[in-house]
Amino acid sequence: MIIQKTREEIELMRESALLVSKTLGMIAGEIKPGITTLQLDKMAEQFIRDHHAIPGFLGLYGCPSTLLTSVNEQVVHGLPTARPIEEGDIVSVDCGVLKNEFYGDHAYTFEIGEVAPETKKLLQVTKESLYVGIREFRMGNRVEDVGNAIQKYTEAQGYGVVRELVGHGLGKKMHEDPEMPNYGKRGRGKLFIEGMVVAIEPMINLGTKNIKHLKDGWTIVTADKKPSAHFEHDVAMIDGKPELLSTFAYIYKALGIESDEENEFRKVPLAV
Repeated sequence: MIIQKTREEIELMRESALLVSKTLGMIAGEIKPGITTLQLDKMAEQFIRDHHAIPGFLGLYGCPSTLLTSVNEQVVHGLPTARPIEEGDIVSVDCGVLKNEFYGDHAYTFEIGEVAPETKKLLQVTKESLYVGIREFRMGNRVEDVGNAIQKYTEAQGYGVVRELVGHGLGKKMHEDPEMPNYGKRGRGKLFIEGMVVAIEPMINLGTKNIKHLKDGWTIVTADKKPSAHFEHDVAMIDGKPELLSTFAYIYKALGIESDEENEFRKVPLAV
C-alpha cells in the first residue's frame, strides 16, 4: 500500500534528503586516491550526528556502516574497507539519514581522477537515465513506466540493467511501497498518486545485467567483473509532477561542476 504524505511531511522529508545531499557533498571534498572507504564512513557518521540526525543505514537490517561504498565492479551494498581508493576507480556512495522521523536516501558514483573513457560514459548515461526515469514519475503513469524509460535509455547504449535490485517508496520506513524497478513494460504496475515519495535509483552495468553476491552477505558485484554505476534521488509527487527532494548540487559545488540538470524538477531554486 502506497503511503501518501502531506505537504508538511514532504517538507520534513526534504530536510532529511538534503542532509544526505550535504553529507555526499562533504564526501565529494574528501574522496581521493589514498583515502579508505572506512575513513569516509567515519566522517559521514560524525557529519550526520553533528547535524542532529541518525545514520539511516547503520543497524538497519544489521548493516554495520553509515555508508555503502561500492567500488568498480561492485554494484551496490559494498561495505567500507581499509583498502585505499586508487586513481581510476569509481565509487558509488549510498547514504541514508533518519531525521524528523523520516528517511532520506540517495547515492552518487564518483570518478577518482582519470577513469577509463568507457567507464566515464557509463556514469554519464546512468545519471542521464535517472532523470529520464524521473520525468515519467507523474500523475496518470504507473511504476513500470519509469522502469521502462530507464531500461530503454540504457539498453540502447548496450548496457545491462540489474533486475534483482530496485528503487522503492520512502517515508517513516526506509523501504515502503512501491518497489521501483529500472526495467518494465509501459502501463504496468501501481498507479502513481499525489503525495507519494520514492527513491529512484538506476543500477546499470557496463556489461552483463547479471550479478553475484559476495560472502560478506552484503556486497553485490557484476558477474563479469565489469564496472557498474549507481545514482539515486528522492522524488515527491507534488501537483501531479515530480519534485526533487535531494540534490547533487553540494557534490557539484565541491567538485567545481556547473549543472542545470535538476532545474526542471524544482519549483523553487535551491540555494547552495
